[in-house]
Amino acid sequence: MQTPEELYQILIQKIKKYHPSEDVTMVKKSYHLARAAHEGQLRKSGEPYIIHPLSVAIILADLELDKESIIAGILHDVVEDTVYSIDEIREMFGEEVALLVDGVTKLTNIPYTTSQEEIQAENYRKMFLAMAKDIRVILIKLADRLHNMQTMKSMPKEKQLRISTETLNIYAPLANRLGISKIKAELEDLSLKYLDDIVYYDIKEKVAKKFNEREDFIQNIVRDVKKHIQDAGMKAEVTGRPKHFFSIYKKMVNQDKTIDQIYDLFAIRAIVDSIKDCYGVLGVIHEMYKPIPGRFKDYIAMPKANMYQSLHTTLIGPGGEPFEMQIRTFEMHRTAEYGIAAHWKYKENQSGVSTAVKEEQKLNWLRQILEWQRDMSDNKEFMDALKTDLNIFNDQVYAFTPKGEVYNLPSGSTPIDFAYMIHSAIGNKMVGARVNGKIVTFDYTIENGDQIEILTSQNSRGPSRDWLKIAKSTQAKNKINAWFRKENKEENILRGKEMLEKAAKLKNLPLDKIIIAKYQKKAMQRYGFQDWDSVLAAIGHGGLKEGQVLNQMLTYYERDIHKERKPEEILKEVVETQKTNPKKTKSGIVVKGIEDLAVRFSQCCTPIPGDEIVGYVTRGRGISIHRTDCINIINLTGEERSRLIDAEWQQETTAKQDLTYKVEIQITAADRAALVVDISRVIADSGINMVNFAARKIDVTHAVITLTLEIRNKMELENLLRKINGIEGVFDVIRTKG
Repeated sequence: MQTPEELYQILIQKIKKYHPSEDVTMVKKSYHLARAAHEGQLRKSGEPYIIHPLSVAIILADLELDKESIIAGILHDVVEDTVYSIDEIREMFGEEVALLVDGVTKLTNIPYTTSQEEIQAENYRKMFLAMAKDIRVILIKLADRLHNMQTMKSMPKEKQLRISTETLNIYAPLANRLGISKIKAELEDLSLKYLDDIVYYDIKEKVAKKFNEREDFIQNIVRDVKKHIQDAGMKAEVTGRPKHFFSIYKKMVNQDKTIDQIYDLFAIRAIVDSIKDCYGVLGVIHEMYKPIPGRFKDYIAMPKANMYQSLHTTLIGPGGEPFEMQIRTFEMHRTAEYGIAAHWKYKENQSGVSTAVKEEQKLNWLRQILEWQRDMSDNKEFMDALKTDLNIFNDQVYAFTPKGEVYNLPSGSTPIDFAYMIHSAIGNKMVGARVNGKIVTFDYTIENGDQIEILTSQNSRGPSRDWLKIAKSTQAKNKINAWFRKENKEENILRGKEMLEKAAKLKNLPLDKIIIAKYQKKAMQRYGFQDWDSVLAAIGHGGLKEGQVLNQMLTYYERDIHKERKPEEILKEVVETQKTNPKKTKSGIVVKGIEDLAVRFSQCCTPIPGDEIVGYVTRGRGISIHRTDCINIINLTGEERSRLIDAEWQQETTAKQDLTYKVEIQITAADRAALVVDISRVIADSGINMVNFAARKIDVTHAVITLTLEIRNKMELENLLRKINGIEGVFDVIRTKG
């Protein structure tokens, strides 16, 4: 395992390879801050937590992103997992980095009663809004997810399945939408590995075997293709490669075939200098080998919606074996691998300072998601629509207008989808359609290459609600719904205003202090609306829940209140609130002389009875309890230290048998038979519950075992560590997290 310092040096070397500026001062500053902030935090694998943000930054450097993105990658978990706030990140690293870090930071002020599905949906809403401001947010998020997938071996099986499913439904399709095949392919393969490891390893083994069997066949084709291209007076880089495992798995499922029945497990790729050479090489290839009819695709003349360009053709090779050929330029290949990340360039400004410049991209699909996500009546509807919209992109058809304009649509689309793809006004005035010169019904299924003419009339009364059952795309359905909402906008605004005010009165909230211009503006930005009437209309027609909006404005109001008040005042309010809460949690903690106050145990040091502790009054999240030797407490600024408050364990806590605290320990030992059995027996004999177990080899003869235990107090923990240390082959046992 590489040390943090070694990874940091690798990162700097990668940056300097493509960034003309040698000034990495801010990168270095972000590294030292993140390392100090995450000090003492360990991942499930047992490695220092700082390894993760550094690895994320290295992935971003491989995509050749700007320094602001890399700094945000290093800091992306600091706000979420340590005591640093987004305001402090803004002060130290600037608005641009703060925006990126905030965009990838999960929401933390969601009520505890909210379900996991609701929390997930709210976090996606936040992420897409941040993406609209800066697309680099999702690039950092993808790098974060990729490294988490690469290092998920130590996670519990249930978590592996949940994360892999989410990756396959959301993150891999997002990478595809952005054209980043380099990340998309690895995310899909890793997801398959955890969702069905038997199938994954079976495919991996058979592909490797077939590649070895067919290596001569592939190399012969590569050699012959190179020679013919050279003889034709052109230059090309020609290679052969196996396709990635998940794409093979999809073919097996979709075509109901075994891997032995799928012939195109490999592809030959030719990369040339110009578009002219692409078609020149195609001519040479078709002269050499017989093309299979219907298997030629020209993505150069008609690029995919994610900017992908290439020529694809399937040919009959020597001995009658078919193979696929891809032909593209070097620039097209870079775009195919890196997608939108390939469009970040660096240039020297007049002062010689290097700055990142983004080429304008028409991310229409992202704008469409922003348009319809705010109109979904609930979060389940939003998540279902999001998964559908992202995944139907994988299977598309293209069609033409009579003027020759090309539109990509989801497979199965109808003329209704085509009309709304062109413009809302076209869809709303549509009265019929012609396909290839013939009148068709509204439910006609569009095929590749169809020429579609939408017939409109100024006398049209607008769309029919029946169209919602016929349309395939989320975009068309949303625009149809938008038409019906607009028809009743004034009525919806009044209804929304009444609903919001009623919800505030039911909660006894001060309307004159919460529903004011300052917080209205923040709520409009949060949900992506241009004016307050649109927010009220969305509440009125059910696109937004009044409770959602009210809670959001209340959060902003409370933040302002907390900023103006002393920690003692906040503590008093926490106490008063908990007096009226019958679900008070027994914590075993006395804060400022107050017993049984509900507190939150910090995840960075998770203290247990016997540890010296201190309370930290957070903004809006109550009181968190830390060990006094916690690195995050040691590194507090002067202003932050004023928020510390006296805390201690109740004297009878050590005697309470019903209170336990999670502690993580790490054991280094010789890898021998029955080692785990012996460790488990010692833990069981001590009457301690083990809630998580992870083991990994660090070399041929040694292993590291990480355990999460439920411990009553420090004395119990120390006794257990002493017993484990006495087990044969154990070299070291330490308390890591907690």
